[in-house]
Order: sequence, then structure tokens, then C-alpha cells
Amino acid sequence: MSTEQMTSLEGGGICKNTVMEVSGERNTDRKTTDAHACEIRESRGFSIRKLSFTAMLAGLSFVLSTFVCFPHMAPFQHLCNFIGAVFVGPFWNFAAAFITGGLRMMTGRDIQAVIGAVIGAFLGGFLYRKTRKLWAAWLGEIIGTGVLSAIAAYPVLRIFYGFPKYNPFYLIPFYAPSAAMGATMGFVLISILKKSGLFGRMLFELNRN
Repeated sequence: MSTEQMTSLEGGGICKNTVMEVSGERNTDRKTTDAHACEIRESRGFSIRKLSFTAMLAGLSFVLSTFVCFPHMAPFQHLCNFIGAVFVGPFWNFAAAFITGGLRMMTGRDIQAVIGAVIGAFLGGFLYRKTRKLWAAWLGEIIGTGVLSAIAAYPVLRIFYGFPKYNPFYLIPFYAPSAAMGATMGFVLISILKKSGLFGRMLFELNRN
């Protein structure tokens, strides 16, 4: 049995503690150990794997947000936003959220389905890329959706939907709890994947050439 040092992917830098064990000529027995404090170099540019992951994330978000919902809340949209922020970064995550919002509008939702998704998706991915910390993605999703999207949605609703004249911050109490709930679920899920060792392997497969 030979041991090879493997470059695993977690968004940027090089993970020094992730190891692949290869057994035999066919490399059939492979095991990866995820390191908690590793920094990994993220692949840039177009990626079929990231495109496929983005499409699946958008589909999952649409299904969960459409059929599993709470009054005035769509926490599973923000759960998927958090996952995308960590795995694919701000631009792919923005695309997934935009697709999800567009699909939800086709089922009768208003423009909030898009505005309430894309800002948090981008900001969460951006902050995670800069810090490599889950709390940064969590904070970005909550601020991006719970505050910025709520403020941005108000004038659009006023102009195009005849929304009553309220304070521009009126929508924040409706947006923030949903974003916090979904981002917290995502934080817990990714933390479990990290502890199990699956996180590093998934990122490696997603980002490898």
C-alpha cells in the first residue's frame, strides 16, 4: 500500500493534512481524511462539475422551497444558499439562487422570490471565499437576505406591485428569521460533513480537473 499526498479543495490554499491512501494498481481502495484547519486552492473558470452541482442545487432549492414551506418563510432556499456559498462560491451560488427564484416566479411567486435569494447567496459565498470560515458564510446569508434583500425588495414592490407605503425597513422582520433558520441548518450540515471527513472528499471531487 502506498500513501500519496493529495491536494483537497475547500475554497482556496493548500490543505496539508488531507491524505489519500491508494491500494493496488487499480486504485480501488481510496480513503480521504479531512483536516479541520486546511486552506485549499479553488479551481477557477468554467467547470462542468460546478455547473452540474449548481443545477442540482437550484432544483433542490426549488422543490424544497415550493413543497416544504412555512408561513412567509422559505428557509430551505437559504439552506441551499449556504451550501452553495461553501461549495461553489459567490458567482455559481448567485446563479443557482437566481434560477431558483425564476422558477418560483413561474409558479406564481412575486419578485421577492429572486430578490430575497440572490443577494444573500452572493454575499455568503464572497465572505466565505475571503475568510474560509463557516460563520462568515452564515453571517453573509443573514445580512445579505435578512437586511439587504429586505431593503432592496421594498421599492420594487412599491413600484411594480402597489405595495403600501411603509418604512423601508418594514420587510426585515419577515426576511431575517427565514434567512437565519436556513443558514443555521446549513451551518450544522456542513459542520457534520467536516467532522465525518466527507467535506474534503466532496470538495476534491467537485474541484478536480
